[in-house]
Amino acid sequence: MTINTEMKVRVAKITQVADKVKRFRFERTDGQTMPVFSGGAHVIVSMRDGKVLRRNPYSLMSSPEDTAGYEISVLRVENSRGGSAFLHETLKEGDELILSQPVNLFAYDHRGKKHIMMAGGIGITPFIAMMDQMEREGRAFELHYAVRTRSHGAYWKDLEQRYGAHRVKVYCDEEKLFIPVQKVLENQPLGTHLYVCGPAGMINGVLGKARELGWPKQNLHSEEFLAPPPGKAFQVKLAKSNRTIDVAPHQSILEALEANGVEAPYLCRGGACGQCETGVVSCDGELEHNDHFLEPDDKASGKKIMICVSRIKGHAVTLDL
Repeated sequence: MTINTEMKVRVAKITQVADKVKRFRFERTDGQTMPVFSGGAHVIVSMRDGKVLRRNPYSLMSSPEDTAGYEISVLRVENSRGGSAFLHETLKEGDELILSQPVNLFAYDHRGKKHIMMAGGIGITPFIAMMDQMEREGRAFELHYAVRTRSHGAYWKDLEQRYGAHRVKVYCDEEKLFIPVQKVLENQPLGTHLYVCGPAGMINGVLGKARELGWPKQNLHSEEFLAPPPGKAFQVKLAKSNRTIDVAPHQSILEALEANGVEAPYLCRGGACGQCETGVVSCDGELEHNDHFLEPDDKASGKKIMICVSRIKGHAVTLDL
C-alpha cells in the first residue's frame, strides 16, 4: 500500500450488535463518495494507539451499493494484540482513522451456477456484502452459519428475515446444532461453488471434506485473516540496504520494518494474499511459517517468508530487501 491508496475517514456510528461484536460505520472526511467494492472485499484500518500504529484487515459488510460509507464488524478478541481492543474500548464516534482502498481476495465466482457459503462466528462478515450482491444479481445461494450461542451470533436474525430460512440456516453450538457438512456438500448441482470463512479448524475441516467428496479445487474458496502470533525477539538484517532491525515478541516483521521507516508491500496483512512474500538470504534459526499462501515445497525450501505473519525461532534472518 502507498499513501495515495488511503482515505481519511470519520467514525459516523458505532453499534453493539452482539456479545463482544460491534459494527463501525466510516464516512470520508472530505465528503466524497467511497470507492466501489464487490462482496468479499476488505480494507486495512490504520489505528494510532498511543505511540503504536496498528494496521488490521477487516471485511466490508455494508452493501456494495452504499457509496456513502463503509461498515465493518469487529469481535473483541481476548488477549488481543491491540486492534480489536482499541476499536472496542478507545475508538469513539467522531474520531478519525485512515482506511485503505478496498481489495477483494474473496470475490465470488460469477461462473458458479450456485453458491454455498459456510460461516463460523465473525466469519459471517464478508458474506453479508456478498449475499447483498448475489441477491441483486439474481444468483442462487444459501448460507450455513455456525454460532456458539444465539447472543454471540451477529446478524443471524436479520439475515433469516431478509433472505428466508430456506436460504439462511443457523446452527448453534449451545443447542447441539452443527452444520451437516457432508450432507450439504453431497446434494449440490454441478457447477456449485463453496465459500468458507471462520476459524482455521472449521475452514480446514470443510475444505477437507469437500476434497474428499471430489469437489474441484477451483470451486473451493476460503478466507481467514491470521493475526501474527507472538514469539521471542529476533533481528532482521536487510541485505540490500545493510540495515539491522529488531523485531519485538509481539511484533510482526512487517510491523518492525514499518516502524523503522522501511516500506514493504502488503495487501491483506493476514497471510492470505502473497503480496508480502520476501526472499530469505539466510537464517540463523528456524523459519516459522504462519501463512496459508506458500506451498509446502516453498516453506520447506527456506527461501521464502510471508513477513506479515511469519517469524523465526532463533537469532536473526537476512532478507532480500
